[in-house]
Amino acid sequence: MEERKTLKQYAKEAKLRLKNGFWQNYRKDLDEKIEKASEAGVAPSKVKEYYTFVVSENIKSRKDDEEEFYGKVKKILDEEGEISDAIGRLTDKAVFDNLSYSEKQKYTLTLSERYLKAVERYNREKSLSFAN
Repeated sequence: MEERKTLKQYAKEAKLRLKNGFWQNYRKDLDEKIEKASEAGVAPSKVKEYYTFVVSENIKSRKDDEEEFYGKVKKILDEEGEISDAIGRLTDKAVFDNLSYSEKQKYTLTLSERYLKAVERYNREKSLSFAN
C-alpha cells in the first residue's frame, strides 16, 4: 500500500517545482497551446481547462512514469490505432515474469486501467485538433 505524504513532503515537492522552473515552463507551454488552439478555431478556455487538469493530476500523483507510459500508448495509437494486444505490448516482461500468479493478475488489471486512461486522454487531446 502507498503511504500518505506528509505536509513536509508536499512542501519539498513544491519547492523543487519552483526551483526547476516548472511553473514558468508550464505557463510558456500553456500560452503556446492556447495560441495553437486559437489558430485551429478551438476555444482557448477549453484548452486552459484541460491542461490545468492534466498538470494538477500530474502533481497530485507524481506521474513522471505515467507520462512515459502515455508516450508509449500515444506512439502505438498514432502508428497503429487501437490494437487488440496493447496490454501485451505494454507489459514489462522482466517484471511480469518474476510475479506470482495473483500478482500477475493485479499487474495486468492495473496496466489495463492505465491503458484505458491513456486512451481516454489521447482521444481528448485529439479532439482538440491542434494537439500533436
